[in-house]
Amino acid sequence: MNMYLLQTLGFYHSQNIVISKLRSLNSQMFHMLLYSCKNAKIQGVSIVAPGLSPNTDGIHLTYSTGITILSSKISTGDDCVSIGPGNSNIWIEKVVCGPGHGISIGSLGWEREEPGVQNVTVKTTTFVGTTNGLRIKAWARSSNGFVNGVYFKGATMMNVKFPIIIDGNYCPNNNNCPNEASGVKISNVMYENVHGTSATRVAVKFDCSKGNPCSGIVLKDVDLKFGGQPANSSCLYAAGTASGLLQPTSCL
Repeated sequence: MNMYLLQTLGFYHSQNIVISKLRSLNSQMFHMLLYSCKNAKIQGVSIVAPGLSPNTDGIHLTYSTGITILSSKISTGDDCVSIGPGNSNIWIEKVVCGPGHGISIGSLGWEREEPGVQNVTVKTTTFVGTTNGLRIKAWARSSNGFVNGVYFKGATMMNVKFPIIIDGNYCPNNNNCPNEASGVKISNVMYENVHGTSATRVAVKFDCSKGNPCSGIVLKDVDLKFGGQPANSSCLYAAGTASGLLQPTSCL
């Protein structure tokens, strides 16, 4: 089954696109797909699907540049926004997500030869009861892919299972990636002013690749609680700096 044939609204190899005040309800798979597009603005959209509906990503971007997503509400069964390989200069602001799997960069690194993701800004977002908040996800497979230059600022978490997560060893059911390390290099990622509540004790989790450790991770003013108490953080093969108010205590 080709997921690129089952979206409600798709743009391919297009430029100078404006999508405004559109409502998408119960898509078969992706609600909106931008594939190899340049200069697009998506604003004021409403996307709705049941929380348990599989692969109903709200907005999926791949091989695109100069994409802006503004002032939108996304409730779905998969990623609210998913940023696949080959995307650059992405701006996401004032998006409310939930239910869903959060705003995700990835999954990346399925192909050995794969373009990277760079220059992504995600500002003033709210996550309500989602599986993830701000996520970067890479397959545990050999790849020349990368993530560089990501800025997450001003996120509110409300009972989110994994508010801040880098999963550099993605391998569901141990299929197609046994005993491999991700080749995706994740660097220069900043989290600033992220606050709220976690549904699990480990609110900040950086599970990076042994073969390609994360570098240049920056935490600034992160305040996440679990059950009214400070949450925990977990780091594996991740390096960076932390400053300001930090709850949980940084493991970098």
